Amino acid sequence: MGSKRFWMVLGMVACAMLILSPSALAAKPGFDDREIRIAQWGPQTGPAAPWGNVARGSRLLFNLVNEEGGIHGRKIKYFIRDDQYNPAQTVAVVKDVVEREGIFAFVGGTSGASGLAVKNYLAANKVIWVSPATSIKEYVMPVNPYIFATMPLYDDEASILTKYVVEKMKLKKIGILYQNDPYGKNGLEGVRQRLAHLKMKPVAEVSVEAGEKDLTSQIMKFKNSGAEVVYLQVNPTSAVIALKTAAAVGFKPQWVASSTLSDYALMHKITGGLWEGVITGAFTEPVDSAQPLMVKYREAAKRLDPKERWALFYLGGIVFAEPLVDALKRTGKNLSTDAVLKALNSTKNFKGVGPTLTWTRSQHQGADSIQIWQCGPKGSLKVLQGWTANDLAKWKRK
Repeated sequence: MGSKRFWMVLGMVACAMLILSPSALAAKPGFDDREIRIAQWGPQTGPAAPWGNVARGSRLLFNLVNEEGGIHGRKIKYFIRDDQYNPAQTVAVVKDVVEREGIFAFVGGTSGASGLAVKNYLAANKVIWVSPATSIKEYVMPVNPYIFATMPLYDDEASILTKYVVEKMKLKKIGILYQNDPYGKNGLEGVRQRLAHLKMKPVAEVSVEAGEKDLTSQIMKFKNSGAEVVYLQVNPTSAVIALKTAAAVGFKPQWVASSTLSDYALMHKITGGLWEGVITGAFTEPVDSAQPLMVKYREAAKRLDPKERWALFYLGGIVFAEPLVDALKRTGKNLSTDAVLKALNSTKNFKGVGPTLTWTRSQHQGADSIQIWQCGPKGSLKVLQGWTANDLAKWKRK
């Protein structure tokens, strides 16, 4: 009897361990009758911490949805995980939250390298990922059935911006400072594409590592090359170091940057005013827009998140979450992953406060256009050009 009892207890312990194991937890559906569990990773700390408020902007939209009654009787339960802009950490936090909590979908998620590190894991666990907070073609070309991209591709954006400075500003000597990862290299490809079309070449192509602190050698390469324009495809900390280093050595090019650096109030502040005059892409309507939906969000932020600064990166988090909320509402009460995928794949000309989105089963790159902005005094914003598509795009939105 003693031996029998021992094996019975041991069997019960083994069963308990199985129930609590990551593989069993991964089978949780991510929702129940009361809630839908949604998550986002992002750099709340580390070299890209200024992008951390992207995840907090998404939280505002979910809180607003919950305040208005939820979605077909379910409230959104939202999880933010700090990955410190480190792909290895992204893998750890994503796996942990999926297997501990059961996540129905992710939104946002900053860093191309981090996204590439987890995209196959999310697909294997049938977790939907809407609006990666970075825009590289490796996410959606070929189509991944679980990933739906909102931001225009970085190579398209860089091509559009390069065309603007060459044709509108008549500047010919273009250099690019790019982060040595998929995010940076996609921007580099776009600059090269446009210049090749114009029968030109960059005067300098210079890489930087995400955590690099001394950019003196990089900036001197641009100065010695005679660059009139330097395109920035880097994180905010690297951009600050680049501009301050350039000022210290008397190098004053026209700076042009990805939309990932279009939070003018922040960039003006952390560069000590050096951001004035910088031209960037933009994937949202202006933060001070009088568009009714933008006004609604600004007022909601004052009530629900008064300590957070209303600015572009924070607004970006709202833009990334809007199409998932739309799809969940269109799905109805009978929620399932397949049902939401069907709704996402039938998204046509959806317009929130970001670009107009269309997704189909065969095309998960939702937008193809950017605006062009310039930073003015005290971080103010001037729209130089409205929504513009890349006429050299190698793909076509269907």
